[in-house]
Amino acid sequence: MVLCRVPRWSVGLWASPGWWRTTCTLRALVRPKRGPGCPGGASGPLACSMFSKVSSCTPEVMLTQERYPVQRLPFSVVSEEDLAAFERLVPGRVVTDPEELEVSNVDWLRTARGCSKVLLRPRTSEEVSRILRYCHERNLAVNPQGGNTGLVGGSVPVFDEIILSTALMNQVTSFNSVSGILTCQAGCVLEGLSRYVQERDFVMPLDLGAKGSCHIGGNVATNAGGLRFLRYGSLHGTVLGLEVVLADGTVLDCLTSLRKDNTGYDLKQLFIGSEGTLGVITAVSILCPPRPKAVNVAFLGCPGFAEVLQTFSTCRGMLGEILSAFEFMDAECMQLVQQHLHLASPVQESAFYLLVETSGSSTGHDAEKLGCFLEQVLGSGLVTDGTVATDESKAQALWALRERITEALSRDGYVYKYDVSLPVERLYDLVTDLRARLGSQARRVVGYGHLGDGNLHLNVTVDAFSAALLDTLEPYVYAWTAGQRGSVSAEHGLGFRKRDALRYSKPPPAVQLMQQLKALLDPKGILNPYKLLPTQA
Repeated sequence: MVLCRVPRWSVGLWASPGWWRTTCTLRALVRPKRGPGCPGGASGPLACSMFSKVSSCTPEVMLTQERYPVQRLPFSVVSEEDLAAFERLVPGRVVTDPEELEVSNVDWLRTARGCSKVLLRPRTSEEVSRILRYCHERNLAVNPQGGNTGLVGGSVPVFDEIILSTALMNQVTSFNSVSGILTCQAGCVLEGLSRYVQERDFVMPLDLGAKGSCHIGGNVATNAGGLRFLRYGSLHGTVLGLEVVLADGTVLDCLTSLRKDNTGYDLKQLFIGSEGTLGVITAVSILCPPRPKAVNVAFLGCPGFAEVLQTFSTCRGMLGEILSAFEFMDAECMQLVQQHLHLASPVQESAFYLLVETSGSSTGHDAEKLGCFLEQVLGSGLVTDGTVATDESKAQALWALRERITEALSRDGYVYKYDVSLPVERLYDLVTDLRARLGSQARRVVGYGHLGDGNLHLNVTVDAFSAALLDTLEPYVYAWTAGQRGSVSAEHGLGFRKRDALRYSKPPPAVQLMQQLKALLDPKGILNPYKLLPTQA
């Protein structure tokens, strides 16, 4: 897809006080849809199949147990008797075909690969309960799996764990058109839920590039952040209730639709971000905000990161309640989407690029506020060039430049990915520091992310995986982040690949308490083993 150039302004436009009304009239835009199944917003069958399937013509992914130093725990091995028992529990929904299992054994980044021999597809929480009760008695390890869109190896087996898929648990239970409260099964695809509530004049509080494939249960289990975090906050605030099946098969029904419930411990919070290690989420109750009537998207070029920070500060002050997204990407990111995806930049070459989105209830009011902001930042030299979407397709094209970076990176070679939170004033220093540290060892070191949330996506591309380079990156990146009192995971979770980095963000007493909670709720350790918690106390 080639991005059509849209009208942009130059310094000369700012001389006239009425420039905004005469040069570019903003229209109310519906938030653009990303293509189904594509982590970076890719559209079309080719792009989507690249995300949702493992191509037989691509090189085989090395087994996780061979690439990383990890030892199998003493779980039982699935027997013919076990398969027969599973067939009784979920008739016709026991998958043992190696070709079908290949997709579920490999993560999307193709950096982790398990060797599970069986995948189960329950339809109800009762079936999940019976499966886990059986596995608990047999000491069989279980890997819960939603859309398998995770980026830290948390959604695929490490060894031969049974894959428990929520794909068939995809029913909406209820929606309250007054309160905006949606209740649904955990296997509902986020994009489908978005369409469902949009038809009722609401939006999901969560929006991800992978919305066409990811499941809401997996989103909650990983506490996914995404593009609407700045406006609506985290799932810890928007999720009202959960239904969870514990390791021994106990069904924990905390599926309340109340916004206020001050009766004891808020147990649902234990499972938000637990990555399937404490229980399997089977149903979700979530608060959906009203759908904005006016959505505007601007794409800007900045000469340096200092100007990026000043633009953000100005943006928060002038746009306030209508600001819904403030994303940044560096010049290397733009080069990637141009080279690998053939997208064109709508603005002149810059050191950094910003995507600013506003969402409100009044087209005229929002356009006027955005216009005043743009006049201020361009007039002061903080922004050197920019463009504003004038229709939905152009807004979608602007979003594609930011959202398809992940896809472009995957085509650039093997990717070492880091998702960290840092104080915004130090956000890009890690990229600069790492470029100097790696030198010619890396093909590219790029930085982009959610500036409004202090969330940096740091990516290093090379020709092929190198254990030596991994040793150079880790624990250096984690130690650097900890030195700024940041977090080693801003929104992707810990999964398998970051489990030993937990101590860089949490003190020993906190890690110990997490391990105690795991032992209490899953004493045999059968739920998503080798994930989230460190290998040693």
